Amino acid sequence: MAANTVQSIDRAFEILETLAIEREGLGVTEIGKKVGLHKSTVHRILNTMAERGYIEQNQDTGAYRLGLKFIELCSLYLNNVELKTEAQLYLRNLSALTGQPVHLATLVDGAAVYIDKIEQYNNIRMYSAIGKRIPLHCTAVGKALLSDKSPEYIRKLLDQNQLTSFTPNTLTDLDQILEEINRVKELGWAKDDEEHEVGIRCIAAPIYDYRRRIIAAVSTSGNKNIISSDKDEEIAQYVIKAARDISKRMGYTEG
Repeated sequence: MAANTVQSIDRAFEILETLAIEREGLGVTEIGKKVGLHKSTVHRILNTMAERGYIEQNQDTGAYRLGLKFIELCSLYLNNVELKTEAQLYLRNLSALTGQPVHLATLVDGAAVYIDKIEQYNNIRMYSAIGKRIPLHCTAVGKALLSDKSPEYIRKLLDQNQLTSFTPNTLTDLDQILEEINRVKELGWAKDDEEHEVGIRCIAAPIYDYRRRIIAAVSTSGNKNIISSDKDEEIAQYVIKAARDISKRMGYTEG
């Protein structure tokens, strides 16, 4: 990374840390004095951060303060910490039942992101890691995460992402993908039938919070000969139960 890029990042953090302790916010000139930067430099950095929602400007006073994006990030972080803690037992139980790897994923910026994983060392090792981003349109967790969203929301979200074909089974037609997600809504579980990775099948179910909104998905994955289509219903019931138990721990109530 170039030195000037590192310096710009460092300056941005200086400004953020300065604004964090100023309840009423600060103007460009005041910020410049506190961090030792020229007004034009401060203004350029502020504009960039404002565009991303990390700071906001009071239109009456002109003062800048921290934006709502920080609240969103903190909420996501805290929710994920709580979710991982509450889910751990049920992830382990599910992995023991299926004998396969189990993943916990959330929706972040148009992709599913693994936030926890239980590995089984006696079977095929899958290319997955905590923090890995995977597409929504061709994964079981992706479909599960979208299953409470409106068709309009899904279209808009997937239109912003390239519907890459990873295998001969990958669906890239938006109407077909919407039909698949509708089936997930009806069944309560989703599958990836070698759509993202040749030879690998996956079953997933959504996790709900106290608002009855989907906040995550749990899945189990494995070789197509183990997670075979004739076992879909049986495995799906294991996954649904794990998702339901985790949902209850997150405050979800049925009815």
